[in-house]
Amino acid sequence: MKQTITTFLLLALCLSTSAKIDRQTVVRRNNPIVNKLDKLSSLTVGNGGFAFTVDATGLQTFPEYYESGVPLGTMSDWGWHSFPNTQNFRAEEAFDQKMYSIEKFQDERRKAAAAFLRANPHRLHLGTIGFDIPLTDTVRIEPKGQELDLWEGHMVSTFSYGNNGYATFTWVHPERDIVYSGYMTDSEKPLAVKFRFPYPTGQHTDSGCDWTPNAQNKTDIVRQDSTSVVLRRTLDATTYYVTIRWENSATFACTAENEFKLMPQQPGMTFSCEYSEQIPQIEAPVSTEAIEQTKQHWHNFWQSGGIVDFSRCTDPRAKELERRVVLSQYLLAVNCAGNTPPQETGLTYNSWFGKYHLEMIWWHQAQFALWGHPELLERSLNWYFRAEPMARKIAQRQGYQGIRWMKMTDPSSEEAPSKTGSYLIWQQPHLIYLTELLRRAGTDIERFHPLIDETAEFMLDYARQSTRQGATTYALRGCIPAQEMLSAETTINPPFELAYWQWALKVAGHPMQMDTLAHKDGLYLAAANATDTYTNIKYISDHPAVLGAFGIIPDTGLFDKNIMQNTLNWIWNGWNWDKTWGWDYPMVAMCAARLGDRQKAVDALLMNKRTNTYLVSGHNYQDQRLRLYLPGNGGLLTAVALMCAGWDGCKEKNPGFPAGWDVEWEGLKAMP
Repeated sequence: MKQTITTFLLLALCLSTSAKIDRQTVVRRNNPIVNKLDKLSSLTVGNGGFAFTVDATGLQTFPEYYESGVPLGTMSDWGWHSFPNTQNFRAEEAFDQKMYSIEKFQDERRKAAAAFLRANPHRLHLGTIGFDIPLTDTVRIEPKGQELDLWEGHMVSTFSYGNNGYATFTWVHPERDIVYSGYMTDSEKPLAVKFRFPYPTGQHTDSGCDWTPNAQNKTDIVRQDSTSVVLRRTLDATTYYVTIRWENSATFACTAENEFKLMPQQPGMTFSCEYSEQIPQIEAPVSTEAIEQTKQHWHNFWQSGGIVDFSRCTDPRAKELERRVVLSQYLLAVNCAGNTPPQETGLTYNSWFGKYHLEMIWWHQAQFALWGHPELLERSLNWYFRAEPMARKIAQRQGYQGIRWMKMTDPSSEEAPSKTGSYLIWQQPHLIYLTELLRRAGTDIERFHPLIDETAEFMLDYARQSTRQGATTYALRGCIPAQEMLSAETTINPPFELAYWQWALKVAGHPMQMDTLAHKDGLYLAAANATDTYTNIKYISDHPAVLGAFGIIPDTGLFDKNIMQNTLNWIWNGWNWDKTWGWDYPMVAMCAARLGDRQKAVDALLMNKRTNTYLVSGHNYQDQRLRLYLPGNGGLLTAVALMCAGWDGCKEKNPGFPAGWDVEWEGLKAMP
């Protein structure tokens, strides 16, 4: 009898320890809830290639009010615009003969060409949808509670206005660029829904909305019936279509230039708005069908990928870390899962004119493969095939073999002029790293092999022979490293790039022995020539990229772990943290975890610094210019995957978490 009881208890213990995480509970307990009209508390619904960001009314009622916060964007992968090139600027005017940027030169024509080509094309705000409430009435809006249901991908927003209550429902179709919404009210006088269409601003960082009248900004009704209307938008040479459908009795009319109103004939209504490059040939699903498709899409997302449960941790900060993790999963799936590399502010508002930064694609997208969604990573990597001709052209003009990936670009794949962009090189190995993550996740990457080989071919040709102690090794010169405080003219062997070259070339099947990392006084230098790294303020600002050489990258044999630990300790206490970026904290955490410094790994993720702030939406706030920064969110997920699932050769459970952090997880992949 005693043996039977013991056997039963052991079986029960085994079953309890192998029980699956209640994913729905983990996700939903982190639903963002907004109870005020707050410029930094807008929320987003989307499908990865299209996103719609709303205020506390559940629609984009007050875009001007939110302009200086997290703007109310309507953006897609395909929505781009260029101002007319009236001066016939050519790409070669913004670069020298080897296609290095000359933006910093003094020739006025060339400077103007660089400025124009940097700003064009720019990502387009497709239009706002909001209640017909004057901007001056923001003081009369009383939000009662807005909740984004992460598990099902839709939002409910309740508010009062004019002594009446309103409840708004908002969601986006999982495969088409369609916003679905509707509202109920106890008012006998319904609110109209207003559709407004701005002209682009072409500014470096803003919502992209110029509301002043402009002859080049036109909206025409193409066709209309009792339940739908098709609008044609014309902005210079750019054309797209907006199809609005409603399910209740309502009237639709133009009320001002580029402004239309949908007026229900009874309290409340349901409608949809689809944005497309051409007039849709297939009817949109009705709202009841679309909401079920949206729910199923998000159920599949949360059930098929990775999940982490921090509820058993004793550290009081664990709840906040779980919130950041869950919301980051959602935000990256909404903003960064399209068919192009994402911009740093995703599909929410423009930064760097809406263009993609290829050095950031690793920070956005690596986490998809590590968190069980390699298909979302593969989707954006397909863009590299379209960009290959331009990347080959850059390498040829600079006198190199293979293909050289550009830093900042857009759907044209043209390299955007920049004082630093032409000299950055750490974006080059990203394709090798990301396809390796795909392979490890079970994806067949054979079709990427030609791109991988030619990416490596450039890397082999770019490195320069450097003989040390009789052995032939190779050095990196003439580049601006990830820590952009160093100049191309003098930089030799930046440590992260050196380790990345060593590791990526080996993975690609083209090994090359690089120089070892330079150090002085027991600390690794920002570059071999930067002997004053720890006494010169410019070298201890920006990214502490030296830690990426053993954090992002596994042990390459180019460094000593004791010196790397000393370097981590110095950076921890002496770095200019006010001049860092959101992905620096995950990078520090990954290095600390690989060194076995578990406490620093956790503390890095939760360091109380401005650029490590996470808003109610989960967005990583940086400063007044960058109110959100998705590389920080992606870096957080990558670091947590490493801290949970470990890396090649690691045998420990949760190797990045110290005592008190009983972290449960499923579906994560180890890093290289």
